[in-house]
Order: sequence, then C-alpha cells, then structure tokens
Amino acid sequence: MATFELYRRSTIGMCLTETLDEMVSSGVLSPELAIQVLVQFDKSMTEALENRVKSKVSIKGHLHTYRFCDNVWTFILQDVHLKSEDFQENVGHMKIVACDSKLLTQ
Repeated sequence: MATFELYRRSTIGMCLTETLDEMVSSGVLSPELAIQVLVQFDKSMTEALENRVKSKVSIKGHLHTYRFCDNVWTFILQDVHLKSEDFQENVGHMKIVACDSKLLTQ
C-alpha cells in the first residue's frame, strides 16, 4: 500500500516526529525503527481517513493563494467558515493540501 507523507506535517505527525527524534538522540530508539514508525503512521493515517471518517464538512472562505505542483493542489483560504452536521466554526485562515489518490495505486 503506497501512502503520502502528507500527514507528517499535521499536529499529531509533528509531535510524533519530535518524540521519535528525542528517542533517537537519547539512544532509546534506533533510526531505522523510527523510520518504520513513521511509515506505519503514514499507512495508519491514510487507512483511518479513508475508512473510518464518515462526516462531511462544508468549507467557505476567500481564496488567498492557490498552487498546483507535482500533482498536489495547495489552497490558502482566509475568513473561513466550516460547517457540518455537528458544528459551525469560523477560522481566520486555513491551508488545504489535496493529492490525487489515484497516484497511490501507480
């Protein structure tokens, strides 16, 4: 199963990376094992978002910047309003990174 390393830039991914770095630096964990943990994290995040998340969110905002590079879309939104069945939230700014899932099967 191919995966993107995209979720490593999320809050949980950054915390995991920092923790693994500390463990490698202190000699508790080998660098090879830390890499295996990150690869498993990528697989688990992809699987969880694909199979376990069922909610839908409506996103409205002002498009500040967009970019398409290497089959990855990046959108920067301002004055964002999020709406789902369970909540409504206003956010100052948001970054959306979208990758074509068909690239995972190639």
